[in-house]
Amino acid sequence: MLRVAVVGSGPSGVYTAQGIVQQDPEVLVDVLDRLPCPYGLVRYGVAPDHEKIKSLQQNLRTVLEHERVRFLGGVRVGAGGVPVERLRELYHAVVYCVGAAADRHLGIPGEELPGSWSATEFVAWYSAHPDAVADGYLFGARSAVVIGVGNVAVDVTRILARGAAELSPTDMPQAALTALTASEVTEISMVGRRGPSQARFTTKELRELGTLPDTDVIVDEAELALDPAYADPSGLPAPQRRNIEVLRGWAALPPRGARRRIRLRFFLRPVELVADGGRVGAVRFERTAPDGHGGVTGTGRHEDVAAQLVLRSVGYRGVPLEGLPFDAERGTVPHLAGRVLRESEVAPGEYVAGWIKRGPTGVIGTNRPCAKETVTSLLEDAPALVRRELPGDPLTLLRAAGAEPVEWAGWCAIERAEAALGASLGRSVVKLPDWESLLTAAHDSAP
Repeated sequence: MLRVAVVGSGPSGVYTAQGIVQQDPEVLVDVLDRLPCPYGLVRYGVAPDHEKIKSLQQNLRTVLEHERVRFLGGVRVGAGGVPVERLRELYHAVVYCVGAAADRHLGIPGEELPGSWSATEFVAWYSAHPDAVADGYLFGARSAVVIGVGNVAVDVTRILARGAAELSPTDMPQAALTALTASEVTEISMVGRRGPSQARFTTKELRELGTLPDTDVIVDEAELALDPAYADPSGLPAPQRRNIEVLRGWAALPPRGARRRIRLRFFLRPVELVADGGRVGAVRFERTAPDGHGGVTGTGRHEDVAAQLVLRSVGYRGVPLEGLPFDAERGTVPHLAGRVLRESEVAPGEYVAGWIKRGPTGVIGTNRPCAKETVTSLLEDAPALVRRELPGDPLTLLRAAGAEPVEWAGWCAIERAEAALGASLGRSVVKLPDWESLLTAAHDSAP
C-alpha cells in the first residue's frame, strides 16, 4: 500500500492529494502543514470580503475529509522540525507544496523605514495569520501608497477603503477590524511602473473599486494616454481591453467629493521612500516611458507622493526548504515534470507542485493542471517506490519524535472556537489571531 506525504494544505497540496486518491484506490495520503489550520492562502491570503472565493474552502474540505486522507497540522518540515530525510523514511513518496512565502523587494533607499510594509505582511495581519506582526500599520496614516498593480494590490487598496459596515460581517480578526474602522486614511494611491495595458489585476477585481461606498476612484486620462495601446486597445487580449474600458470610464467622471479617494497611477517607478520624523513620509517616483519592447525607461522627471503608509505589492518568491535543492535565481525547486532533481538527477520519491514548482504565477485554478502533472509522475513511479518497507505508521513515529500534530478533530475544534468568538462579539465567525489561541482551541477536541 502506497503512503504519500503532501507538505502544504493550500490548493496545490489539496489538489495533489485529491488526484492521488482518485487514481489509486488503496493509497493513503497524509497532508502536513506547519500551521494548525488547513487551506493555505485560501484562508490566509484571500481578502475577507471575498466570500465567494473563500467558499472554495468547502471544496478543499471535502478532499481533506476523504477516508484515505489525513490532515496533520502543526508539523514543521525542514529547519527546526521534521528533517526532509526523515520524512522520506516515513513515506514512500513526499510531495512538497510549500508555496512562495517571501516578498520581492524594491531595492530602493528608505524601503525599511517604519510605515513601509510588504502587502503580504498587511494581508497576514487582517487575515489573522498567527505569524503576523502586531497592529501598527495605520499609525498616524492619512495617505497610503500601494506599489503594484496586481490583484493583491487591489485587495489591500479595497480593504483600506472599506468601512465597518462592510468589514464587520467578515471573519476578520477583531483587532484588525477595530483598527481599520478607526483608520484616518482617506487618500490611497495605487501605482504601477508600466501602463494600464500591462497591469496584472483582473477586470472583476478592478471594477470592485468603483462600488465602494463614499469613495471616488480618480484616474488621469493624460497618464493613461502614455500607454501606446490606450488609443486603440483592439489588439490587446480581452482582459486587458476590458481593464482599459473600465479605466477610461473612470477618467471621464468628475470626482463626487467623497470622503475617500483612490487614485490609480501609471508609468511611475519608485526610486526612494522619503523619511519624515523617522518614518516614511512620501514616496519619490520617477516618471517612466514605454521603451517599445514591453518595458519602460526612466525619464529623469520625479514626483513625490505623500504617504505615511506604504504597502509594497511587487510579487512573491519561493524560499529554500532545508534538505531540498533550490534554484535561487528562479525561486523554485528544480524538477522534471514534478520530480525533484538533485544535481540534475531525479530524486526517487520526491516531488513538487504549486508555486515552489513553477513560481508564483496563475490563479487558484492553475494549481489543478500543475498538480495533475506531478501526480501522473508519482503514480508512474509508484510500483518501484512501494517496494520499500516503511518503519510503521508515520503519525505514531512523528509523535514519538516529539511532534504534536493537530488532526482533523483539532481543526474542527478551532472552527467551533472561532464561531463562538464571533457570537460573543455580535459577529459571525471571527478568526483566532495567534498561535496560543489556535493551539488551545485545537487541544479542546471534544465535540
